[in-house]
Amino acid sequence: MTASSQSPALVWLRDDLRLGDNPAIQAALATERPVHLLYVFDQQSPDLRPLGGAARWWLGRSLGSLAEQIEKLGGPLILRRGKAGDVLPAVIDETQSATVFWNRRYGAAEIALDTRIKANLTQRGIEVTSCNAALLHEPWTVQTQAKGPFRVFTPFFRAASQIATRPPTHAPKNGRWAKPIESDTLNDWNLEPSKPDWAGGLRDAWTPGEDGAREALADFLERGIHGYAQKRDRPDLENTSRLSPYLRFGNISPHQALSALRHAQDAGEVKAADATKFVSEIYWREFSYHLLFHYPDLADANFNKKFDALEWRNDKGFERAWQRGLTGYPLIDAGMRQLWQTGWMHNRVRMVVASFLIKHGQIDWRHGERWFWDTLVDADPASNAASWQWVAGSGADAAPYFRVFNPILQGEKFDPAGEYVRRFVPELASLPKKFIHTPWLADEATLRKAGVKLGETYPRPIVDHAAARQRALDGFARIRGD
Repeated sequence: MTASSQSPALVWLRDDLRLGDNPAIQAALATERPVHLLYVFDQQSPDLRPLGGAARWWLGRSLGSLAEQIEKLGGPLILRRGKAGDVLPAVIDETQSATVFWNRRYGAAEIALDTRIKANLTQRGIEVTSCNAALLHEPWTVQTQAKGPFRVFTPFFRAASQIATRPPTHAPKNGRWAKPIESDTLNDWNLEPSKPDWAGGLRDAWTPGEDGAREALADFLERGIHGYAQKRDRPDLENTSRLSPYLRFGNISPHQALSALRHAQDAGEVKAADATKFVSEIYWREFSYHLLFHYPDLADANFNKKFDALEWRNDKGFERAWQRGLTGYPLIDAGMRQLWQTGWMHNRVRMVVASFLIKHGQIDWRHGERWFWDTLVDADPASNAASWQWVAGSGADAAPYFRVFNPILQGEKFDPAGEYVRRFVPELASLPKKFIHTPWLADEATLRKAGVKLGETYPRPIVDHAAARQRALDGFARIRGD
């Protein structure tokens, strides 16, 4: 292909659905060529993991928001569906683009696909430039003294946090945009559920897109960050950032979040302890991507191979009760119903419900990881898998296998008045605080007054905690050789 200065530049958007702090878009505009922006809905390329239902909903809303922003600048967003390896060359031919830009991905299948596409395009004489838009640091730039990957968070955090980060860049206010070409519409892709339409709670809870991300970050720094270090484990309080889905789809970058936090801290608006804790959470996300890059089968294989010998139970009834929030343990049920209604779950509760499935039910952690993948709006290929393995005890820097979260004590400690349970398990809303996490211990008069009929309006516990805990410990001890 003979490239002139008038030949367009093409930006292939993926998990970077924003205009601000988007290195690929910036680099394309810097060429002063006409710029095309393309998103390929690729659910067909081999080995790529298809998006779950909640993530598809978020994707559609994010793309709609991004298209509106681009149109305000005078440029179109090209939407195409199919295998990226076929679609991208076809769009290049249609547009006669001379150069292509994209932001890097870190899953093995995505890396392999991008490598093949880059090789094919380079062979055709098309220049390809890739950038880092998703992480503070590329996974290969943070190394142990032995020049290898980290397996434990604390030393990773210590090493990574010593590496300077760049300041975020602003969204373009104008640009040289190429003439539009044929595009799909979002309606063509059926990303919005219809029969049945289960996304009402998601629409009430979220505003996907770059504007929604900015609002969520501003709200967090104005209110939620205060007391974050102590209160972030309380699902009954609003002390979490709720930025995870925005980071997952690149509606905001970690550089933007970190920069805004530092500005607020410098202005004396955020206490050091709260800022430090939030920074560590950003780096937990970084650590998860570090693991995914170096151990690409994180969602499918035990990080600790000893766990391959563990015998899991095939209890579909237990698994269904867990999925539906009908286990008889109020904190577990509240978390699973929050997930179903809003596509999100408080992080402390995620740990407890994961532990319950794995330890109380002895269900393979991969079953839980897949359920979260389908129902979370922030279903992240790195954080989701790393977190499930952490709870299972099979992962890097994992919780000890003998840690079995007690759903009763966790509820009493982190939802002391039962407000979280009352919100998502309304059939228990009238129970007094004393019994909100243990309705089976209430006397008949108390239950009757609260309108609760155990086994009818609310289930009895699906398993005895003490017995399940001991069964789990016995099973894990056998594989650990204790």
